[in-house]
Amino acid sequence: MSSLDRLDLVIVGAGPSGLSAAIAARQRGLEYAVLEKGSLVNSIFHFPVHMVFFTTPELLEIGGLPFVTPYDKPTRLEALRYYRRVVDTYDLDVHVGEEVLDIEREEVGDEAVFAVQTRSVRGVRRVIHARAVLMAIGYYDHANLLGIPGEDLPHVSHYYNDPHPFYRQQVVVVGGKNSAAEAALELYRGGAHVTLVHRQSALADSIKYWVKPDIENRIREGSIDGRFETRVVEIRPTAVILEHNGIRQERPADAVFLLTGYHADTELLRRAGVRIDEKRVPCYDPTTFETNVPNLFVAGGVIAGDNTSPIFIENGRFHGERIVETLMRRRGQSPD
Repeated sequence: MSSLDRLDLVIVGAGPSGLSAAIAARQRGLEYAVLEKGSLVNSIFHFPVHMVFFTTPELLEIGGLPFVTPYDKPTRLEALRYYRRVVDTYDLDVHVGEEVLDIEREEVGDEAVFAVQTRSVRGVRRVIHARAVLMAIGYYDHANLLGIPGEDLPHVSHYYNDPHPFYRQQVVVVGGKNSAAEAALELYRGGAHVTLVHRQSALADSIKYWVKPDIENRIREGSIDGRFETRVVEIRPTAVILEHNGIRQERPADAVFLLTGYHADTELLRRAGVRIDEKRVPCYDPTTFETNVPNLFVAGGVIAGDNTSPIFIENGRFHGERIVETLMRRRGQSPD
């Protein structure tokens, strides 16, 4: 393993929260690096191809760089273009395709530092030493599993991308929030025969205001087969087994999308010494975002645990700036 000189800050995750922290660190003269195991803004990259954001473009902005679009609601493609422009404009030190494997706190002389072990997609390993670490890892990489037989079959996915491959196929979508509603509508309009399965009696009120009446009307007219108060209890190679009021029924399925939410991977935090509660929420100070491990911070979706609803790009983009301000104060410097 090779070793770099000691940095002031290592940022794990190149999403909006991590990038905003990098901008703040650069502007305040801190030595930093951003490490991302996937691509730049990896979660947004893996959103459905035709996704439209719920929010307006100015609420996705970071670093004061305008997000210019002719539309009221920006698209996934525009967001990817915008965040590439952010990195180029501020010349951020971002290393994509480099996964953090472990974070160990070490005493070096009279100073505590972190040894951050990484591995690139090509298998190259290195150790980066830093005085502080910021975990901005989001939650989109880890799906909430149902724990049912057949969930690992090849025609089952927890992520939806594009409707075209499912033309004229029997597709079962499981879930009752935005992801499930939008996927069901796109699949239906892409020529698939769609069954939407939700364990509750109605779709979530949080569904985008232009999507909710659309999906409800398609279910009402029978274009999409809506199954409410229903669970998928088993997935087979050509069918799913549904249960409603204790009665089981087989439904044909060429493809199954289990769009039942996501959660952060907290194992790396645990190994670093961060306390995690039963709802996967890390122990942190809501003012500084510092965990119970001194100089190890969290930002963005990872702080939400299982309840991801309160954390969006719109508010998570400010966490990194506050963390950098804390670091500057500890150095005896003004955060401004």
